[in-house]
Amino acid sequence: MDDADPDLPLFPLGLVALPGEQVPLHLFEERYKELGARCIDEDREFGIVLVDEDGPRAVGCAMRVTQVLQRFDDGRLDVVTRGTRPFRVIEEHHVHSYASAQVEFLADEPEALDHDAAAAVRQAYASLANQATEHEVSPAELVAASSYDLAASVEFAPDAKQQLLEARSENARLRQLLSLLRAALKRLEFADLAEVRGASNGVVRFG
Repeated sequence: MDDADPDLPLFPLGLVALPGEQVPLHLFEERYKELGARCIDEDREFGIVLVDEDGPRAVGCAMRVTQVLQRFDDGRLDVVTRGTRPFRVIEEHHVHSYASAQVEFLADEPEALDHDAAAAVRQAYASLANQATEHEVSPAELVAASSYDLAASVEFAPDAKQQLLEARSENARLRQLLSLLRAALKRLEFADLAEVRGASNGVVRFG
């Protein structure tokens, strides 16, 4: 897989996607209808980048359309996308109706896995999932899941997910994720569990 793209279509949003995360999208603006049609026709990636009061972030997540739920006569699209890999914007272009950019795809630094941190994250995640959704996560599921997989199933605030996306090692993400999970568990102590479980729909919803 290439480690760069000279013209990655960009979709700025008020959310952060992580590799492996599923994100449903309704594309209704003309420029994003064009973006979606191009990515579907060419089976190519596009990038979601967080935009907030600080402006667009330099690091985003590349996405691929995995399912077209509905095509409307006017070109609108309901699609399901999945995160593939993080990238950094090198130079933004305005040659299409939508923004695009020259990007570099980001790889993790090689290092041995911190098994203690991984075990602590799995324990915290299993506890949070059980309390918030009454779901028992199997040990096999936990061992197979990466930090991205676990973080994608918890509704963390965009800034927290952005930090995970920008971390360039699994160990760094595990440390960040452990802190986030412990904070979420602490908040659960003061929450109405029945209300949390009713709203969860299988997703742990904490900012």
